Amino acid sequence: MELHVSDVGEGPAVLLLHGWPDTHELWAPQVAALNAAGYRTIAPDLRGFGLSPKPEGVEHYDVGSLFGDLLGVLDRCGVERAHVVGHDWGGALAAVLASLAPERVSSATFVSVGHPAAFATAGWEQREKSWYMLLFQFPEVAERWLSQNDFANFREWSRHPDPEPVIARLRDPAALTASLNVYRANLPPDSFLNPPPELPPIQAPAMGIWCTGDIALTEAAMTGTEDHVAGSWRYERLEDADHWPQLSAPDRLGALLLDFLNALR
Repeated sequence: MELHVSDVGEGPAVLLLHGWPDTHELWAPQVAALNAAGYRTIAPDLRGFGLSPKPEGVEHYDVGSLFGDLLGVLDRCGVERAHVVGHDWGGALAAVLASLAPERVSSATFVSVGHPAAFATAGWEQREKSWYMLLFQFPEVAERWLSQNDFANFREWSRHPDPEPVIARLRDPAALTASLNVYRANLPPDSFLNPPPELPPIQAPAMGIWCTGDIALTEAAMTGTEDHVAGSWRYERLEDADHWPQLSAPDRLGALLLDFLNALR
């Protein structure tokens, strides 16, 4: 599937992957910093989000399809290898890409969400925080809960630092359902009982970034990523930042990315 892609700058390529319920625009502060430092940024809208296609049917949103989309983005952009930076669902996809296509990944950075197996084994505190993932499994019910009373539940629960552009996109019922299909395709209820997904160890240098104000992810879900990295591992804990450090701590996140990437040049 051909995704909408923002491709800016020259230099080593950095593939920036957003999560739910965002688009490539979430990375705007980091794109500016990376471009100014001599990096090329490639930031797609994932399947089901933003200006990218939104096929009907849950079956179109499985991780295998999303993984194929990302390989297609790299191929279309003429990029053999890229530094991959993923947030939320983009973090899980960064792990899949680094594990299954190591020849395409120069490094992997996980923001808020790390390796899927680390998430799966993070314990009961993480399961409690993940209650909404079960709610999202119910077609129409989840859509109604999120959108009723002018998206009041979304605003109060998510605490998104810039909710209005997100809500403007999700007012389109097809866009709202498409975004939820990522959860429905990849995190059905029995996934919380089954063994974590098996992926080859990540060979590339990797960094995990977790924020103390994250309402959805525990620290263990990020630090456990180290167990699935065969290359070097770096962990950073951002105080006084929320699930979206791109917006709540843009300068600190940008500085961490540049420090990590510049050390690999």
